[in-house]
Amino acid sequence: MPPKGRGRGYNNHKGQRRHFTNPDQLAQSEEKKEKERQWRQQRGEISSEDESESESSSSSEEEESNEEGGEKQVKTKGVQHLIEVENPNHVVKKEKKGDAVQLDENTQLSRREREELEKQRAKAHYQKMHAAGKTTEAKADLARLAIIRKQREEAAKRREEELKAKQEAEKAKANMTKKALGKRT
Repeated sequence: MPPKGRGRGYNNHKGQRRHFTNPDQLAQSEEKKEKERQWRQQRGEISSEDESESESSSSSEEEESNEEGGEKQVKTKGVQHLIEVENPNHVVKKEKKGDAVQLDENTQLSRREREELEKQRAKAHYQKMHAAGKTTEAKADLARLAIIRKQREEAAKRREEELKAKQEAEKAKANMTKKALGKRT
């Protein structure tokens, strides 16, 4: 017995039968859509221009006339476009930066605002001092850089000395082979 859903090709992969739409039903649904379109046109929900644009995309004359008018019509559903609603309780919160806050003698800041301003000022001061090399971290970084530079210079000197020693050894070896062969230089 074959497993469920596997048969003569009439079932899909989930074991259900395939349903094919009857051509008569397709024609009826098209007629129904057309009647609904006409009904909406009579009520004024759809203008005749909108209908012709949706049906035929090759009407270049209508597109040119719409472009010349300069106004673009936006399709809306229902009466939403007629009603303007604004919530009076909705307050748009604007974020303030510490630099943008102006300090006057009359201005009373909350504790959080004062702390935020102090934090921003301290951060800016620290960055300025760090750039100048006056903080302990900056001093430690500069000391580390000095040590690394010194190590690199020493390594470069060693490599240079090794290279010279290698070249001298090659010259000495070449001289020895020439002597051994009896050639004079």
